[in-house]
Amino acid sequence: MRELLLGVDVGTTATKAVLIDFDGKFVSQGRAEHQTHYLKTGWVEQDAQDWWQSFCHAVADAKSKVSDAKIAAVVISAQAPTMVPVDENGNSVRRSLIWMDRRAEQQAQELNRQFPDISKMTGNRADPFYVAAKIKWFKDYEPENYRKTKYILQIPGYLNFKLTGKFGTDRSHASLLQLRDINNNSWQEEILKFVGVDEEKFGTIGFSAERFAEAIPNNESGIEAGTPVFFGTVDGCSAAVEAGVIDPGIVAEMSGTSTVLLMPTEGSLHNDQFIAIEHSLPNRQLRLGAMVSSGASIAWLDQNIFKGHTPITELISSAEKIVAGSAGLVFLPYMMGERSPIWNSNARGVFYGLSLSTTTEIMFRAALEGTAFAMRHNVLAARESGIKVELIRSLGGGTKNNLWNQIKADVLGIPIVTIQESSGAALGCAYIAGHGLGIFKDIYEPLTKNLKVDQEFIPNSKNQRIYEEQYGVYRNIYEATKSDFDKLARITEMGSNQ
Repeated sequence: MRELLLGVDVGTTATKAVLIDFDGKFVSQGRAEHQTHYLKTGWVEQDAQDWWQSFCHAVADAKSKVSDAKIAAVVISAQAPTMVPVDENGNSVRRSLIWMDRRAEQQAQELNRQFPDISKMTGNRADPFYVAAKIKWFKDYEPENYRKTKYILQIPGYLNFKLTGKFGTDRSHASLLQLRDINNNSWQEEILKFVGVDEEKFGTIGFSAERFAEAIPNNESGIEAGTPVFFGTVDGCSAAVEAGVIDPGIVAEMSGTSTVLLMPTEGSLHNDQFIAIEHSLPNRQLRLGAMVSSGASIAWLDQNIFKGHTPITELISSAEKIVAGSAGLVFLPYMMGERSPIWNSNARGVFYGLSLSTTTEIMFRAALEGTAFAMRHNVLAARESGIKVELIRSLGGGTKNNLWNQIKADVLGIPIVTIQESSGAALGCAYIAGHGLGIFKDIYEPLTKNLKVDQEFIPNSKNQRIYEEQYGVYRNIYEATKSDFDKLARITEMGSNQ
């Protein structure tokens, strides 16, 4: 049998599984989708059992392409953070509130009032994105379900339980609970008490490459009993590993349902604009900066405006013929509110500058440009905070869109590099599995051997000048309308209560 390392990443829409050999070389990949439930504005859930099914199918798909595969070790990463409440037997108490869910806005405001310096305590501002506010909402509105809850897990923790029968949380996900001290990784007792949750709810806490447990017999995934399972990590951290983004200056960009910029920092950086995640490799820290709703915006446009009538490849080809600036059409990509750097749950998507001459191709290009403007907003905020941003390595499904890659380079004024064999995060998980198993002496070893550039997109100076002007308009639109977003949110709430 051929021993291989398995990395799995559970994204917002699909699960990817990657197998690599002990030299770190890509062998095969599998994929399976899972469902997202959009209940109402700002309420977004997924079913934990769907993750398990997509995990099993993705692993089976990857293994089916290798006749003699034997999995030597497993590491899982996932979208984050997510509130996954389970009972003492590991069964879901309710569907999980994923990162996109914004229903705990009131609870986040309560946390902010009680702990004005919460970002200095936990590394992050109070926001419904984090688990603390979600738990408080859960306790406030579903006390019966909360009483049934033995553990509150994250996605890798849930899947690790299904594989091993044990409960735990990796340190990267733990840093997004907003219940831990950013400086020493101990629990913040005052915040725990205010939220009303005990640290035992999160199980054992461990590093990503630390052995968690071994797979149990008949675990339904086809992974043999006794196979080492490591704690795992947040998708952004494993994507950063995959892209070789470990030292300051080189930044990873991961485009999927949202766009994430992963920026290594030198030491701890407390800033309300960014998301602080402990990168649980030795002596490394990451801050996730630009998290924008770009992928969701483009997917929504395709499904609801373009109606899927035109294949995406044709849309891209047509949009390439549109001059930079999209005939004066500007798009704000805040389809599910926005996180860094504006942190406004009420922000919404806007097309500004529509006319009777606006075409589908112009709207599509404007959407690509709008998501790039959101990235620029974050890059500028990062630089103001002292973070180096010199080169961006792009990962994920969005890298297949060369027009989008070039627009990002032109808007940012920074070279965009795509990587061969990019999975978005699963490959990074496989590298971490090899590191945990002792196959790789450190995380640099597989990167040195296998990280290869696919394409490089150099900024076009003519387009840069256009986008420099248009970015100012993009920022002005939000600043001029943000109070109206709040009014519309109140109107929406009034309507939903009737």
